[in-house]
Amino acid sequence: MRLILAFVLGISLTAIAQNAVPPVARVTDQTGTLGAEQKAALEQMLQAFETRKGSQIAVLMVRTTGGEPIEQYALRVAEQWKLGRKGVDDGALLAIAKDDRALRIEVGYGLEGALNDATAKRIIAEVITPRFREGDFFGGISSGVDRMIKVIDGEPLPALAKSAPQVDGDVFQVLPILLIVAMVVGGLLRAILGRALGAVATGGAVGFLAWILAGTLFIGAIAGVLAFIFTLVGGFGGGRRLAVRGGSMEAAGAAAACAPVAAADSAAVAAASAAAAPRGAGDEAAAASACPAGGRCTGLSRRGNVCDRECHP
Repeated sequence: MRLILAFVLGISLTAIAQNAVPPVARVTDQTGTLGAEQKAALEQMLQAFETRKGSQIAVLMVRTTGGEPIEQYALRVAEQWKLGRKGVDDGALLAIAKDDRALRIEVGYGLEGALNDATAKRIIAEVITPRFREGDFFGGISSGVDRMIKVIDGEPLPALAKSAPQVDGDVFQVLPILLIVAMVVGGLLRAILGRALGAVATGGAVGFLAWILAGTLFIGAIAGVLAFIFTLVGGFGGGRRLAVRGGSMEAAGAAAACAPVAAADSAAVAAASAAAAPRGAGDEAAAASACPAGGRCTGLSRRGNVCDRECHP
């Protein structure tokens, strides 16, 4: 017996905790947000629609649902109000919990073909909520109800606007990276594949990277074309090899740099090399004549585009 009483008491407390459903009306505002003229305008709009179409739409605005989800609260109100024609179930409820910042459009089975969940969510997100954020509650409710009426009458919602590609500041931050990639990759691919194929490969790689970083195919295409032209015309990887000094590489670098030296200079170099290790008085005199001021010739060096003897004191 005590268990039964406890169960009944729990159900009673739960029912008390839930917001009581107000009497049925076309427009109910328990928050005092709407003025008398605004409520009259909404009621006139809803009554005209009901007279013409037969379907019913009601508006309910409360301060809070008391922790009850807005979906459950709206369904409970709609079931108790029994909106729409009997047997047709073509009623809809716009429920607003002002302090909870929650909205719900509850639709009867007879209207789900036109005013489905996806359409109801779009009306809330695109029509009602923006005006609520500006503090225009009457404008949001009025515009939302008007859009609901048009959808029920068969007028589809406007197509979703497609956002055009936008070039923001992040793209300009990517440009230095793309330039470096174009220079490095362009030089390597051109050296391996040749001028034309290397330029094509570089343009494809840079374009793909720009597309990933910028997030737009338009920017990727532009970057790819620029990298292709830059690699094809710029001549990446066409520079001369530099000789590496130190150890055995120094001799190879000197020989490569001074390859164009004439035969007469080669003979002079040989004489200077012999003078670099004198064995007697005659050799010392030859070394002194080869290098001014008694310098010592150690080989050849490249100054600009001219090969010359390198003498050290």
